[in-house]
Amino acid sequence: MKLILEIDGSNPYGKGIISRMKGKILFRLLGILVPLALFSCTQKDSNSNTAKGDKPRVVATSTIIADLAQEVAGDEIQLSGILKPGTDPHVYEPVPADSRVLEEADLILYNGYNLEPGLIKLMNASGGKAQKLAVGEAVKSLQLEKGKNEIVPDPHVWGSAENALTMTNVIRDALIKQSPEDREKFTQKASQLTNELKQLHSWINQQIQTIPTDKRKLVTTHDAFQYYGRAYGIAIAGTLIGISTEEQPSAQTVQRLVESIKKIGVSAIFAETTINPALIKTVAQEAGVKLAPNQLYSDSIGAKGSPGDSYIKMMEANTRTIVEALGGKYTPFQLKK
Repeated sequence: MKLILEIDGSNPYGKGIISRMKGKILFRLLGILVPLALFSCTQKDSNSNTAKGDKPRVVATSTIIADLAQEVAGDEIQLSGILKPGTDPHVYEPVPADSRVLEEADLILYNGYNLEPGLIKLMNASGGKAQKLAVGEAVKSLQLEKGKNEIVPDPHVWGSAENALTMTNVIRDALIKQSPEDREKFTQKASQLTNELKQLHSWINQQIQTIPTDKRKLVTTHDAFQYYGRAYGIAIAGTLIGISTEEQPSAQTVQRLVESIKKIGVSAIFAETTINPALIKTVAQEAGVKLAPNQLYSDSIGAKGSPGDSYIKMMEANTRTIVEALGGKYTPFQLKK
């Protein structure tokens, strides 16, 4: 026996039943559609974040390494440089934001040889899982005295353009490891940069050769130009302070440098962009020699728009400053394609 129930829409009781049925159906539909809508939005947001996160997050400590990394990587990475142009890496004290950047990184490029002691300490203490690469330590170090009876590696390896070429190739390989699909782009850009660095190296040699032989002597604020001097045949005749800018020279140290300058007969001495020039000015006055009108870029590239706002331009600017102050003949650097 079948029971057939007819609902009369004109009947007030029937209307109530229909209304309740519609409400239940609507409720069930909402129960299905709302999660679908939320899932769809989540997927879109997730895809958006993934798109942003596809590029490796690379952190560079020094401005020099950041510049080389940017040249090799182009737009294929998210690059964060911790030190700003003109900042001294020897004495830089990290801030909380630096810790966050390091913890979120996929790859950390730092100089090494204890150039940036505060950042190296923070990097080693950070909880991130980034690959850490001491780019400068790919270069065999020269040695320097630090204090009494202590010999340490000289961290200023970029002073030779040939060393910068080695650093470029190390950066390229690290980037390829992070993003293998961009191997061809990284390789091509690194090849272009190494070609430019080879031309730069040759040009610097030619420029230094224009300085009279007996004038090829360099006196600077701190001991940052040993690699430059060794690569391009110019003697490091003296420095006001040693390997690190945190050193405070005594009155005796200043006087010894003054006497040394008088004895060796240099025609000019040089201040540096990352160090207060007051003491080296005093040395120049007491020694009776000229202080070069332009400062040397030592531990950092220059601010954007300055003559040394990239590694190559920094090296060109330094060479011009040295050549013109020591009696050579400067010819502008021109890249050949």
